[in-house]
Amino acid sequence: MNKLVFLPPHSEIIHSWHRKLTDRASGWSIELPNDRNEALKVLPDADAIFGTLDPELLSVATKVRWIQAPAAAPPAGYYFKELIKHDVTVTNFRGIYNDHISVHILAMMLSLTKHLNIYRDQQVNRVWKPLESPTYHSTFLPSSTALIVGVGGIGEETARLCHSIGMTVIGVDERRQEKPEFLADMFSPDALDSQLEKADFVILTIPHTPKTEGLFDLQKFTIMKKSAFFINIGRGMTTNLTDLNKALIHGEIAGAALDVYEVEPLPTNHPLWDAPNIIITPHVAAQGGENIDERRYEIILENMRRFQEKENLLNIVDKANWY
Repeated sequence: MNKLVFLPPHSEIIHSWHRKLTDRASGWSIELPNDRNEALKVLPDADAIFGTLDPELLSVATKVRWIQAPAAAPPAGYYFKELIKHDVTVTNFRGIYNDHISVHILAMMLSLTKHLNIYRDQQVNRVWKPLESPTYHSTFLPSSTALIVGVGGIGEETARLCHSIGMTVIGVDERRQEKPEFLADMFSPDALDSQLEKADFVILTIPHTPKTEGLFDLQKFTIMKKSAFFINIGRGMTTNLTDLNKALIHGEIAGAALDVYEVEPLPTNHPLWDAPNIIITPHVAAQGGENIDERRYEIILENMRRFQEKENLLNIVDKANWY
């Protein structure tokens, strides 16, 4: 009998998973300790763990062989040094948000090029004022180029959507060798700067890692076209918001759309709220009609089967690089 421990706190979703897994995952016992003290008592017998650990919790889990991270990209600090050195396998939830997030990116692109954000502001004040070219309405999506930084599942689905409306799509990725069919070309990270100057849209879908923290700063924004737009739906720590604000104010780029931030919620006094031509959404790109929690559950259930059958688990993480 294998044991899976869900670390506290437990939401109603966790309790619903517990009920379904108890019915469907034979050969498993599933523990839901109510607090840290209870967790410390049950972890020594745990074969698998769901949740966020710290060095003490990991040290008592002497049998653990699999940890399921609670997100596709957990916050900084999740992969602490003792966990990185440990031989335990960590998996995450990557891949379940591809369709929702790519549609959110496309919505941002349409809004930026058709200036729906500005027209909405005018509507609130009952202002009828067509925006004039060439300052506005000068970017036509089917004849523009998108640079996707991070061609994972979300990046590839975004490339597919962009390609379907006639855009040229290029990509930069650290791991991926083969070029997806929807990309005109793909490059390694050392070619990023040379590709930035080609793009009408720069779209970040990269995770937060030691290499990507603060990657997009004022130097990167000054390489971009002054007519280009910047979109970040990956992780907030990849982008220096002070530098982005400067780039927008000084016209280094034409606009930006963000769903993730260095600090969340974005403080009410942050200058980015007042930056010109920016769209701010509160980390909601993954939301949509399909039930994301059901997709998470299915990954846990499948990995429990694979663990039991000694098969390769889904979504194994390179712990040293956090994804």
